[in-house]
Amino acid sequence: MRIIITILLAVCICSARAQQVDKKLQSRIADAVSGFNGTVGIYVHDLKHNKVAYFNADTVFPTASIVKIPILLGIMQKIETGELNYHQRLMYRDSLFYDEGDDILSRFKDSATIELSKVMMLMITISDNCASLWLQALAGSGTRINEIVDSLGYTSTRVNSRTPGREENRRIYGWGQSSPREIAGIMEKIVRGEIYSKAASDRMLRLLGRQYWDEQALSQIPAGVFAADKTGAVDGSRNEVLYVNGKKNPYIFSIFTKNNKDQSWNENNEAWMMTKKISALLWAYYNGK
Repeated sequence: MRIIITILLAVCICSARAQQVDKKLQSRIADAVSGFNGTVGIYVHDLKHNKVAYFNADTVFPTASIVKIPILLGIMQKIETGELNYHQRLMYRDSLFYDEGDDILSRFKDSATIELSKVMMLMITISDNCASLWLQALAGSGTRINEIVDSLGYTSTRVNSRTPGREENRRIYGWGQSSPREIAGIMEKIVRGEIYSKAASDRMLRLLGRQYWDEQALSQIPAGVFAADKTGAVDGSRNEVLYVNGKKNPYIFSIFTKNNKDQSWNENNEAWMMTKKISALLWAYYNGK
């Protein structure tokens, strides 16, 4: 009898803690994505009332540069264990050269030095790919980063590029892969100070709060409101995940797209316009106009 009572109590406690679906918001999101020429996935968590809304939240998408959040977890673990120091100087070598877009680090001369903290800033703030690949190696490789992510309970989020055994995944998804629910969950753990230590989580949150790429979802959030964010974009996929610390109602929002018909890079790109539309909807819904 005691065992039965204990089980019933546990079930009641779990049920009480279970997230409720905000059906009104979910319906509005479904309307907002209707007609999109591609595949879209969304996950929203109302942190004040513990309510969620979603659309294809468990579908796996290419991360593009959002893969840099798992890389950040990997390098932060090395700092937490003392294998690396946040302010130690690193030496850039020509063998690290990776030139794509307007990367800053790839313009360095061989044997130039830079603080690890600044390499991390380059990866997160301006999404420097050369810095990111260097940090992926320093973190112990994509294999090690995937082990860390897996230990946190995330089975869809993976680094594929330069990771043995994941060549087929790289062909399909590119550098990394995740789902809207999982990447939002990782962001939430950082916000709550649950990854490694409160100090480590806070450091990651501050880094994510310094974004150069702020013209999509972030552009719909008032400038005076703290928001932590990471975007990702390749021709057929545009993604973003952000934490918005609204005074009335904080929330986390992730949006991923793939198979996009509109692969343009102008400000009117269909996926970017939809991202801004939903971000504006969420801000008004939770915190007023």
